[in-house]
Amino acid sequence: MPDYIWTGVNRKGKKKKGEMEAESENFVRLTLRRQGIEPTKIKPKPKDLFENVKFLQPKVTEKDIVVMTRQFATMIDAGLPLVQCLEILFSQQDNKTFKRILKNIKEDVEEGSTFADALKQHPDAFDDLFVNLVAAGEIGGILDIILNRLAAYIEKAAKLKKKVKGAMTYPIVVMVIAVLVVAVILIFVIPVFQAMFADFGKALPVPTQIVVAMSDFLKNYILYIIVGFVLFVFAFRRFYKTDKGRALVDKVVLKVPVFGMLLRKVAVAKFTRTLGTMISSGVPILDSLDIVAATAGNMTIEEAIRETRRSISEGRTIAEPLAESDVFPSMVVQMISVGEATGALDTMLSKIADFYDDEVDSAVDALTAMLEPFMMVFLGITIGGLVVSMYLPIFQMAGAMGG
Repeated sequence: MPDYIWTGVNRKGKKKKGEMEAESENFVRLTLRRQGIEPTKIKPKPKDLFENVKFLQPKVTEKDIVVMTRQFATMIDAGLPLVQCLEILFSQQDNKTFKRILKNIKEDVEEGSTFADALKQHPDAFDDLFVNLVAAGEIGGILDIILNRLAAYIEKAAKLKKKVKGAMTYPIVVMVIAVLVVAVILIFVIPVFQAMFADFGKALPVPTQIVVAMSDFLKNYILYIIVGFVLFVFAFRRFYKTDKGRALVDKVVLKVPVFGMLLRKVAVAKFTRTLGTMISSGVPILDSLDIVAATAGNMTIEEAIRETRRSISEGRTIAEPLAESDVFPSMVVQMISVGEATGALDTMLSKIADFYDDEVDSAVDALTAMLEPFMMVFLGITIGGLVVSMYLPIFQMAGAMGG
């Protein structure tokens, strides 16, 4: 059915606008009047010429998912039918990609699919965690509660990801700026001084000779360096896509000083938050561990979780294989063991997740505090060293003239 764009005025005189999928313009007009809106303009929605060009379409963000989930939970709690909820969400959505996804989900549900099965057709927007929790909510008749839990989980996960990105972005930006500044000095500034020193008549100081040699090397081989860097990045990405490559890199990353500890804390927070949310929502423990492993983000941690799942299927507790993996801190293992013994595993996992969220905050603050002076010293030594090296011959000349 075609889509129509409409504008109108409600009973209070306020202007309203939206979109509606309908058989005809008359159907849109009648529907709006039943809703207490007098339409002033209705027209077919123009087709998007780039609809099938994926990279030109807007991405579905975590914020889009959270807002949709919160609104959905409120409407389900208010007793609105599922299809009507999807219709309202579809009509109010601004993101074209997400709007198209919601439309497809609504059509699938109208044709008899469950909500979870309809979501499963769009893995780019709704991951296995989302789909399985919705399925548990549909079976248990607590879809509104599950959707609220999902929204809270996604918000906290996004907040955690933002913290880590912030911690990683600062040193990367500083290093990129430093490299660009040094490259500009070596390529454009040093040759000017080099021309001045051509008639100096004496051997240049060793630091100056080194800087001049670096400048000549960079000017002569800049294209090779750029191509080599691009090839290295390409080769690394290809290597990381292999199972052996990813396993090696992920293992090394967790052992990197400071950064490795930060990433380990993030992984623990994510693992406990995800597993706690799924268990409290009624998803079986083995299915939960499958999904948690798939979303771990690090192959070393993923393998530890999958080994835990295998051990549980053989009758062991969760805590025992986690302790043997040497990936999870002993405190986490002990708290999980207590949660299992008391029958409050989901509550204990949530407490661990909250604790490690705070630990990540502290680790990010400590990392930033440590990196700031380090970066300042690095920039000072690098750029200051280049400048001093080029002024040494001038100081030498001035000293000779003064003598």
